[in-house]
Amino acid sequence: MIQTNAQRQETAASTTSGYLAILGGLGLLVLGPLVLWAGRGQPLVMLLGVLLIVAAVLMFAGLYMQQPNEGRILTLFGRYTGTDRAEGLRWANPFAVKRRISLRARNLNAPTIKVNDKRGNPIEIGVAVVWRVEDSARAVFEVDDYEAYVGIQAEAAMRHLASQYAYDDGEDLSAGETTLRAGQDEVAAALVHELQARFAEAGVRVLDAKITHLAYAQEIAQVMLRRQQAEAIISARKKIVQGAVSMVEEALRGLSERDIVELDDERKAAMVSNLLVVLCSDKDTQPIVNAGTLYS
Repeated sequence: MIQTNAQRQETAASTTSGYLAILGGLGLLVLGPLVLWAGRGQPLVMLLGVLLIVAAVLMFAGLYMQQPNEGRILTLFGRYTGTDRAEGLRWANPFAVKRRISLRARNLNAPTIKVNDKRGNPIEIGVAVVWRVEDSARAVFEVDDYEAYVGIQAEAAMRHLASQYAYDDGEDLSAGETTLRAGQDEVAAALVHELQARFAEAGVRVLDAKITHLAYAQEIAQVMLRRQQAEAIISARKKIVQGAVSMVEEALRGLSERDIVELDDERKAAMVSNLLVVLCSDKDTQPIVNAGTLYS
Protein backbone atom coordinates (compact mmCIF):
# COMPACT_ATOMS: atom_id res chain seq x y z
CA MET A 1 0.00 0.00 0.00
CA ILE A 2 1.43 3.42 -0.97
CA GLN A 3 1.45 5.89 1.89
CA THR A 4 0.08 9.36 1.34
CA ASN A 5 1.35 12.57 2.90
CA ALA A 6 -1.52 12.46 5.41
CA GLN A 7 -0.32 9.08 6.69
CA ARG A 8 3.13 10.48 7.30
CA GLN A 9 1.99 13.09 9.78
CA GLU A 10 3.30 12.61 13.32
CA THR A 11 1.04 10.58 15.61
CA ALA A 12 1.39 9.64 19.27
CA ALA A 13 2.92 6.21 19.86
CA SER A 14 1.37 3.61 22.15
CA THR A 15 3.89 3.55 25.00
CA THR A 16 3.71 3.35 28.76
CA SER A 17 5.73 4.17 31.84
CA GLY A 18 8.91 2.16 32.15
CA TYR A 19 8.51 1.80 35.91
CA LEU A 20 5.30 -0.17 35.45
CA ALA A 21 7.10 -2.33 32.88
CA ILE A 22 9.91 -3.02 35.36
CA LEU A 23 7.42 -4.08 38.03
CA GLY A 24 5.63 -6.31 35.54
CA GLY A 25 8.90 -7.82 34.32
CA LEU A 26 10.10 -8.53 37.85
CA GLY A 27 6.76 -10.15 38.66
CA LEU A 28 6.95 -12.37 35.58
CA LEU A 29 10.59 -13.17 36.32
CA VAL A 30 9.64 -14.40 39.78
CA LEU A 31 6.46 -16.16 38.69
CA GLY A 32 8.07 -18.05 35.77
CA PRO A 33 10.54 -20.13 37.82
CA LEU A 34 7.86 -20.83 40.42
CA VAL A 35 5.57 -22.22 37.73
CA LEU A 36 8.45 -24.32 36.34
CA TRP A 37 9.20 -25.72 39.80
CA ALA A 38 5.55 -26.42 40.55
CA GLY A 39 4.87 -28.02 37.17
CA ARG A 40 7.69 -30.56 37.16
CA GLY A 41 6.62 -33.47 34.99
CA GLN A 42 3.75 -31.51 33.44
CA PRO A 43 4.83 -30.30 29.97
CA LEU A 44 2.08 -27.74 29.55
CA VAL A 45 2.70 -26.14 32.93
CA MET A 46 6.44 -26.07 32.30
CA LEU A 47 5.83 -24.49 28.88
CA LEU A 48 3.79 -21.82 30.61
CA GLY A 49 6.69 -21.13 32.99
CA VAL A 50 9.10 -20.75 30.06
CA LEU A 51 6.70 -18.38 28.33
CA LEU A 52 6.47 -16.28 31.49
CA ILE A 53 10.25 -15.99 31.65
CA VAL A 54 10.42 -15.05 27.95
CA ALA A 55 7.69 -12.44 28.55
CA ALA A 56 9.78 -11.02 31.42
CA VAL A 57 12.81 -10.72 29.14
CA LEU A 58 10.72 -8.98 26.51
CA MET A 59 9.39 -6.58 29.13
CA PHE A 60 12.94 -5.54 29.98
CA ALA A 61 13.93 -5.42 26.30
CA GLY A 62 11.28 -2.79 25.59
CA LEU A 63 12.67 -0.29 28.13
CA TYR A 64 14.45 2.91 27.07
CA MET A 65 15.38 6.21 28.71
CA GLN A 66 14.28 9.45 27.06
CA GLN A 67 15.67 12.91 27.85
CA PRO A 68 13.62 16.15 27.83
CA ASN A 69 12.96 17.52 24.33
CA GLU A 70 13.71 14.17 22.74
CA GLY A 71 11.50 11.84 20.78
CA ARG A 72 11.48 8.21 19.72
CA ILE A 73 10.15 7.31 16.29
CA LEU A 74 8.76 3.80 16.42
CA THR A 75 8.55 1.56 13.37
CA LEU A 76 7.31 -2.02 13.46
CA PHE A 77 8.44 -4.19 10.55
CA GLY A 78 8.92 -1.10 8.37
CA ARG A 79 5.63 0.57 9.31
CA TYR A 80 5.53 3.86 11.22
CA THR A 81 3.56 3.36 14.44
CA GLY A 82 4.00 6.74 16.15
CA THR A 83 6.35 9.07 18.01
CA ASP A 84 6.87 9.08 21.77
CA ARG A 85 7.62 12.56 23.16
CA ALA A 86 7.26 11.72 26.89
CA GLU A 87 10.42 11.98 28.97
CA GLY A 88 11.85 9.60 31.55
CA LEU A 89 11.90 5.80 31.64
CA ARG A 90 9.54 4.50 28.94
CA TRP A 91 8.43 1.16 27.54
CA ALA A 92 7.30 0.29 24.04
CA ASN A 93 6.87 -2.84 21.94
CA PRO A 94 10.28 -4.60 22.15
CA PHE A 95 10.04 -5.63 18.50
CA ALA A 96 9.66 -2.01 17.35
CA VAL A 97 12.68 -0.10 16.07
CA LYS A 98 13.14 3.04 18.17
CA ARG A 99 14.93 5.88 16.43
CA ARG A 100 15.99 8.80 18.60
CA ILE A 101 15.36 12.33 17.27
CA SER A 102 16.17 15.64 18.93
CA LEU A 103 13.30 18.10 19.37
CA ARG A 104 15.50 20.86 20.77
CA ALA A 105 16.08 24.22 19.12
CA ARG A 106 19.16 24.24 16.89
CA ASN A 107 21.34 26.91 15.33
CA LEU A 108 22.36 26.91 11.70
CA ASN A 109 25.15 29.37 10.97
CA ALA A 110 24.98 29.37 7.19
CA PRO A 111 28.35 30.06 5.56
CA THR A 112 28.84 33.38 3.79
CA ILE A 113 28.07 33.14 0.08
CA LYS A 114 28.46 35.53 -2.84
CA VAL A 115 25.22 36.48 -4.62
CA ASN A 116 23.85 39.31 -6.78
CA ASP A 117 21.44 41.81 -5.30
CA LYS A 118 18.47 43.38 -7.10
CA ARG A 119 20.77 45.73 -9.04
CA GLY A 120 23.08 42.91 -10.06
CA ASN A 121 25.88 44.01 -7.71
CA PRO A 122 27.85 41.11 -6.21
CA ILE A 123 27.46 41.02 -2.43
CA GLU A 124 28.41 38.69 0.39
CA ILE A 125 25.66 37.54 2.75
CA GLY A 126 25.44 35.11 5.65
CA VAL A 127 22.54 34.22 7.98
CA ALA A 128 21.93 32.45 11.28
CA VAL A 129 18.77 30.35 11.56
CA VAL A 130 17.18 28.97 14.73
CA TRP A 131 15.02 25.94 13.96
CA ARG A 132 13.56 22.82 15.49
CA VAL A 133 11.81 19.65 14.36
CA GLU A 134 8.06 20.11 14.66
CA ASP A 135 6.81 16.98 12.86
CA SER A 136 9.19 14.09 13.48
CA ALA A 137 7.47 11.78 10.97
CA ARG A 138 7.92 14.22 8.10
CA ALA A 139 11.50 14.97 9.13
CA VAL A 140 12.47 11.29 8.98
CA PHE A 141 10.28 9.90 6.21
CA GLU A 142 9.70 12.81 3.80
CA VAL A 143 13.36 13.75 3.23
CA ASP A 144 16.51 11.68 3.12
CA ASP A 145 18.50 13.73 5.67
CA TYR A 146 16.59 16.58 7.28
CA GLU A 147 19.71 18.29 8.68
CA ALA A 148 21.37 18.41 5.26
CA TYR A 149 18.03 19.45 3.76
CA VAL A 150 17.84 22.43 6.14
CA GLY A 151 21.36 23.55 5.23
CA ILE A 152 20.81 23.37 1.47
CA GLN A 153 17.42 25.06 1.58
CA ALA A 154 18.79 27.84 3.81
CA GLU A 155 21.41 28.65 1.17
CA ALA A 156 18.76 28.63 -1.56
CA ALA A 157 16.61 30.99 0.50
CA MET A 158 19.56 33.35 0.99
CA ARG A 159 20.19 33.53 -2.74
CA HIS A 160 16.54 34.16 -3.55
CA LEU A 161 16.16 36.78 -0.82
CA ALA A 162 19.24 38.73 -1.90
CA SER A 163 17.95 38.94 -5.47
CA GLN A 164 14.72 40.59 -4.24
CA TYR A 165 16.36 43.59 -2.53
CA ALA A 166 19.06 46.11 -3.33
CA TYR A 167 22.03 46.30 -0.98
CA ASP A 168 21.66 50.02 -0.34
CA ASP A 169 19.73 53.11 -1.41
CA GLY A 170 20.32 54.52 -4.88
CA GLU A 171 18.92 56.83 -7.49
CA ASP A 172 17.28 53.93 -9.34
CA LEU A 173 15.20 52.91 -6.29
CA SER A 174 11.78 54.30 -5.52
CA ALA A 175 11.28 56.27 -2.31
CA GLY A 176 10.75 54.10 0.74
CA GLU A 177 11.86 50.88 -0.96
CA THR A 178 13.30 48.32 1.45
CA THR A 179 17.01 47.56 1.16
CA LEU A 180 19.16 44.85 2.72
CA ARG A 181 21.21 47.32 4.76
CA ALA A 182 18.53 49.75 5.91
CA GLY A 183 15.47 47.48 6.23
CA GLN A 184 16.86 44.61 8.28
CA ASP A 185 13.64 44.01 10.24
CA GLU A 186 11.56 43.69 7.05
CA VAL A 187 14.26 41.56 5.42
CA ALA A 188 14.46 39.28 8.48
CA ALA A 189 10.67 38.77 8.42
CA ALA A 190 10.82 37.96 4.70
CA LEU A 191 13.68 35.54 5.37
CA VAL A 192 11.71 33.70 8.06
CA HIS A 193 8.72 33.39 5.72
CA GLU A 194 10.93 32.12 2.90
CA LEU A 195 12.66 29.57 5.11
CA GLN A 196 9.41 28.32 6.63
CA ALA A 197 7.93 27.70 3.20
CA ARG A 198 11.01 25.66 2.24
CA PHE A 199 11.34 23.76 5.54
CA ALA A 200 7.67 22.76 5.79
CA GLU A 201 8.22 19.66 3.63
CA ALA A 202 10.69 18.35 6.23
CA GLY A 203 8.46 19.09 9.24
CA VAL A 204 10.83 21.80 10.49
CA ARG A 205 9.73 25.09 12.06
CA VAL A 206 11.79 28.28 11.88
CA LEU A 207 12.03 30.07 15.23
CA ASP A 208 14.19 33.01 14.13
CA ALA A 209 16.50 34.09 11.33
CA LYS A 210 18.87 37.04 11.12
CA ILE A 211 21.51 38.30 8.68
CA THR A 212 24.94 37.92 10.31
CA HIS A 213 27.14 39.17 7.47
CA LEU A 214 26.38 41.69 4.74
CA ALA A 215 28.95 43.43 2.56
CA TYR A 216 29.84 44.18 -1.01
CA ALA A 217 32.03 41.59 -2.70
CA GLN A 218 35.74 42.37 -2.67
CA GLU A 219 35.94 43.20 -6.38
CA ILE A 220 33.59 46.18 -6.01
CA ALA A 221 33.99 47.01 -2.33
CA GLN A 222 36.44 49.89 -2.90
CA VAL A 223 34.33 51.41 -5.68
CA MET A 224 31.18 51.27 -3.58
CA LEU A 225 33.03 52.72 -0.60
CA ARG A 226 34.11 55.72 -2.66
CA ARG A 227 30.54 56.10 -3.87
CA GLN A 228 29.21 56.08 -0.33
CA GLN A 229 31.83 58.61 0.71
CA ALA A 230 30.89 60.87 -2.20
CA GLU A 231 27.21 60.63 -1.31
CA ALA A 232 28.03 61.48 2.32
CA ILE A 233 30.10 64.51 1.26
CA ILE A 234 27.34 65.76 -1.04
CA SER A 235 24.76 65.36 1.73
CA ALA A 236 26.98 67.21 4.21
CA ARG A 237 27.67 70.04 1.75
CA LYS A 238 23.96 70.37 1.09
CA LYS A 239 23.30 70.81 4.79
CA ILE A 240 26.11 73.38 5.07
CA VAL A 241 24.80 75.43 2.14
CA GLN A 242 21.27 75.37 3.51
CA GLY A 243 22.51 76.59 6.88
CA ALA A 244 24.71 79.27 5.31
CA VAL A 245 21.84 80.65 3.23
CA SER A 246 19.65 80.85 6.33
CA MET A 247 22.38 82.68 8.24
CA VAL A 248 22.97 85.19 5.41
CA GLU A 249 19.25 85.80 5.14
CA GLU A 250 19.00 86.48 8.86
CA ALA A 251 22.03 88.80 8.73
CA LEU A 252 20.58 90.91 5.92
CA ARG A 253 17.19 91.03 7.60
CA GLY A 254 18.73 92.12 10.88
CA LEU A 255 20.77 94.90 9.25
CA SER A 256 17.69 96.14 7.43
CA GLU A 257 15.34 96.04 10.41
CA ARG A 258 17.74 97.84 12.75
CA ASP A 259 18.83 100.48 10.18
CA ILE A 260 22.47 99.75 10.94
CA VAL A 261 23.63 100.33 7.37
CA GLU A 262 22.02 100.94 3.99
CA LEU A 263 23.29 98.61 1.26
CA ASP A 264 22.48 98.79 -2.40
CA ASP A 265 21.99 95.67 -4.49
CA GLU A 266 25.64 95.51 -5.54
CA ARG A 267 26.92 95.73 -1.96
CA LYS A 268 24.34 93.18 -0.79
CA ALA A 269 25.55 90.81 -3.50
CA ALA A 270 29.15 91.30 -2.41
CA MET A 271 28.22 90.75 1.22
CA VAL A 272 26.26 87.60 0.40
CA SER A 273 29.20 86.29 -1.63
CA ASN A 274 31.69 86.95 1.16
CA LEU A 275 29.48 85.40 3.84
CA LEU A 276 28.83 82.29 1.77
CA VAL A 277 32.54 81.85 1.14
CA VAL A 278 33.27 82.14 4.86
CA LEU A 279 30.44 79.84 5.97
CA CYS A 280 30.78 77.18 3.27
CA SER A 281 34.56 76.98 3.09
CA ASP A 282 36.16 73.88 4.62
CA LYS A 283 39.30 75.90 5.42
CA ASP A 284 39.91 78.83 7.74
CA THR A 285 39.40 82.22 6.06
CA GLN A 286 41.68 85.24 6.48
CA PRO A 287 39.79 88.46 7.34
CA ILE A 288 40.68 91.67 5.47
CA VAL A 289 40.06 94.92 7.32
CA ASN A 290 38.79 97.75 5.11
CA ALA A 291 40.42 100.95 6.48
CA GLY A 292 38.70 103.21 3.96
CA THR A 293 35.06 103.94 3.29
CA LEU A 294 32.43 101.40 2.43
CA TYR A 295 32.62 102.27 -1.27
CA SER A 296 36.39 102.58 -1.59
